[in-house]
Amino acid sequence: MTAPRGAGVWARRAVLAAVLIGAVVIPNRAVSQQAQQCEGPHCRAHGSILWTAGLPGSWLAEAGVTGTVPTLGEAYAASGGGLAVLGEGLEVTAFRLATGTRMWQTVLTGVPNGSAIVGVRAFAGVVAVGVQPAGQAAARDEVMLSAATGRQIRSYPAAAYGGAIASDGSSTVIVGTTAVTAYADSTGQVLWSRATGPPGQTWRVSGQYAYVAEAGRPSGVQLVRRITLSSGAEQVLRPSAHANYPGTLSAVIDGVMLFSQGGGVYAYDSETGGPLWQLDSTVQELSDARSGTVYLASGNALTGVDVHTRTVLSHATLSVAGSLYWVSGGVALGLDQDALGDAWGYNLVTHHVLWTSAALPWPHFFIDLSGLGGSASASGDIVLLATCARVGAAITTAGPSCARPELAAVLI
Repeated sequence: MTAPRGAGVWARRAVLAAVLIGAVVIPNRAVSQQAQQCEGPHCRAHGSILWTAGLPGSWLAEAGVTGTVPTLGEAYAASGGGLAVLGEGLEVTAFRLATGTRMWQTVLTGVPNGSAIVGVRAFAGVVAVGVQPAGQAAARDEVMLSAATGRQIRSYPAAAYGGAIASDGSSTVIVGTTAVTAYADSTGQVLWSRATGPPGQTWRVSGQYAYVAEAGRPSGVQLVRRITLSSGAEQVLRPSAHANYPGTLSAVIDGVMLFSQGGGVYAYDSETGGPLWQLDSTVQELSDARSGTVYLASGNALTGVDVHTRTVLSHATLSVAGSLYWVSGGVALGLDQDALGDAWGYNLVTHHVLWTSAALPWPHFFIDLSGLGGSASASGDIVLLATCARVGAAITTAGPSCARPELAAVLI
């Protein structure tokens, strides 16, 4: 999903997501850093703009963290299976991830009037598009497209924040309102299904497993279902016979489940369900699956903590944290705003800006709270950003029109 328009630096904390949706210019940013001017698919330097491609439709160049967004509704992006995919309204456009060449464009059909795309995820062989009918906030349809041609294959019922979480080219796993189900891509036949309790459960994917947290009574998480994505084999995890996991499942990183509640973060083993550690008066801000680190805000500091041992690995100020959108291998992605926007990489241990990109005016970072879609692929090294290469003359209350909206792929 896209970052909500007008959202400030602190909006991310309301959802305790492992992404940041606010941005400010980083204090004391190293002014000596020079932008990487290499552009094109053969570039290999961090910060290189691999390609830009024109976007269809009507767009605005809004100030601040919002950046380049559709005039009406929201846009969603994802990369995977060799494609960069963007969905907006009922239209899906796919580009070759390596070069930016437009591969196909599809307008979804057979959906109820008033429906709109609310999520995009790309896999090898298929592209999954979440479509929400008007007035149905609790559920959506997951429309499956051929990654090669954009042809509609079929659709599956899904939870509002669920949908496709894995696909191997022969089957696709869908999080529904009351079950996680695997379907055969060729026929739509149910291969396996695991009930997950009442609607509204939280879930995360880590490695070969889906973790589905069922709310307990009166509070917390009663149990977590650890479901093997390839076979549907299920293990039920509980903290103890007479207790609940605290709060909400917020991340699963390198074999550790993290729960957030009331300004505290609690870690449990993802194989046994047993407790590992807890930190009070902290808020989960970022997570780094590659290094097994979670970044926690407390007071005026952002602290990087090893998820297994609770060892402190890094410190940064919260003013720095407000500039960052994503982190991998200890290097976080930052964005500057408006006409002079660019992207930059910040080492959270050494406190240095390692690289900057060429200009990316009015950059917009796409968000999927699951981590399976959005600007940054969990398994890749390319970030997708919407930008405005030329502002139009028309002015609206939200911002100027964008006469040349583009999708940019940045090597990070």
